[in-house]
Amino acid sequence: MSGSSSPDPDVFRRLMGRWPTGVAIVTTRDGSTDYGLTVNGLLSISLHPPSLLVSLGDDADSCPAVARSRIFVANFLTAQQQSIGERFALSLAPGEKFRDVPLHRRGTGAAILDGSLGALECRVVAEFHVSDHRLFVGEVVAQELGAEASPLVFHRSHYTEL
Repeated sequence: MSGSSSPDPDVFRRLMGRWPTGVAIVTTRDGSTDYGLTVNGLLSISLHPPSLLVSLGDDADSCPAVARSRIFVANFLTAQQQSIGERFALSLAPGEKFRDVPLHRRGTGAAILDGSLGALECRVVAEFHVSDHRLFVGEVVAQELGAEASPLVFHRSHYTEL
């Protein structure tokens, strides 16, 4: 294995690309506006109470919206939802991202995407600023099992499925 004395951002990016991750859309609702973005920086923190961590870039419009609303939903995508993952990864106006995307709402009011593997509605209990990202820890307040399907996976900068 080759290494170097100082981390090269391009090598770091390539190496992390070799690590396959699931794909989720994190949504929130701030006032009457829905926000959402595609993420693969999501981590289960605890079962007691059920909690997870999501990493959002400071430059994402969803980041300050989650900080203000103190809620978010992690929607886990199926392999058939690749086009939704691609759309929410773009820098579009919030209304454009959600156009014609079937969804429903529950307790938090944030969008739950129909047809996903499932969704976790969370209340933010902690927030940390690290480098150019904010880490939000959410305690799960509601959960929904969705489709029994193959997950959408991100690997080597491409979407794939298991």
